[in-house]
Amino acid sequence: MQPTIVSLHRNADHTFSKDSVEEFVLIAGVGVEGDAHAGATTQHLSRQKKDPNRPNLRQVHLVAREVHEGLLADGFDVPGGGFGENITTRGLELGELPVGTTLRLGTDAIIVLTGFRDPCAQIDRAHEGLRAAVSFKPEVGPMLFRNGVMAMVVRGGTVRVGDEIGVALPTEPHQPMQKV
Repeated sequence: MQPTIVSLHRNADHTFSKDSVEEFVLIAGVGVEGDAHAGATTQHLSRQKKDPNRPNLRQVHLVAREVHEGLLADGFDVPGGGFGENITTRGLELGELPVGTTLRLGTDAIIVLTGFRDPCAQIDRAHEGLRAAVSFKPEVGPMLFRNGVMAMVVRGGTVRVGDEIGVALPTEPHQPMQKV
């Protein structure tokens, strides 16, 4: 199955979830046009307090639709955009991709994966117990998260619901995802 974009989301305000849209523009080095988290430096409020000049490794947030479906089977009804993601995908195991993987979205836009989104306390305010449901510790390695991965925009362009996603792995050795 060719990986595809099943929904797109953005919000100009710093809210937990994002509104659905049919298309948006990605801006190189910035993120999703019109989204509160767009910027060359960190836009996440908690991270701004620590270091407002830190590069924004979290310009675009992606979650696989399969994660939403798995959580629904566990009793958590999290709609697209409900994790605050900008892009909901289908057919792509985002969390298994290494850091530095590039994704071509549609015909023009290219993003590079930077790491896992770590689930913050807001996630339990939205759905009690969801933070534990998306966090797990394998026998070997760091804590893993099922609430999405973060990326930076390498090449901008318009992205639409239904666009195909092309995947290019970085050169080896591959670095596993860590939280960013």
